[in-house]
Amino acid sequence: MKPTTTLLTLASTALAQQFCDQYGTTSQAPYTVNNNLWGEDQGSGSQCTTVDNISSDSVAWHTSWSWSGGDNQVKSYANSQLDLGDKKFVSDVATIPTSVTWSYDNTDINADVSYDLFTAADVNHVTYSGDYELMIWLARYGSIQPIGSQIDTATIGGQTWELWYGGSGQQTYSFVASSPVNQWSGDIKQFFDYLTQSHGFPASSQYLIDLQFGTEPFTGGQSTLTVSDWTASVS
Repeated sequence: MKPTTTLLTLASTALAQQFCDQYGTTSQAPYTVNNNLWGEDQGSGSQCTTVDNISSDSVAWHTSWSWSGGDNQVKSYANSQLDLGDKKFVSDVATIPTSVTWSYDNTDINADVSYDLFTAADVNHVTYSGDYELMIWLARYGSIQPIGSQIDTATIGGQTWELWYGGSGQQTYSFVASSPVNQWSGDIKQFFDYLTQSHGFPASSQYLIDLQFGTEPFTGGQSTLTVSDWTASVS
């Protein structure tokens, strides 16, 4: 019976799972995929996310959407998320290796493709916000821009990034690639190290509480982001 059960589990994992509800989600440790239409009331449209494959090693998924109205408002953040387990201060994290391969079938849109991480002084802080937010924009389509204004240009992992900063209450740092990076492997800890050394980020008092990768659509016609492979870990 055990081999049969294992095969059934693997088969169910491989089958595509779609959800269109606002906060539809599915998990297999250490990964979760979320539809997360948190800003849907800011415009008109719809979005569905499909999990193509999820395992303990990696996750593949795609999300299809069409949004109009509220031109300057994010409508959603469909994403894949890493379960962080026991949370650590950023200064105690040695490395955050990650890799991703993704594509958009429509680039005549206002949207970004980005990593999104939150940190907080309270280890029990809710994970959908924080004292600080670190975003890494692998792509920026249309006329959108990150929170705040550009304060620096940084070279990290052999890539040049614009660094933006802004926000009240939650402070947001956004590293923005100059052109779409459809395949990327890197260590996110290097971005935290840069902020600590160059911009006073308090790594020794901020817990890493969330790590996600996805897309923030503002407006655009029918479009699909396909994430064919995503991995991440923290040690």
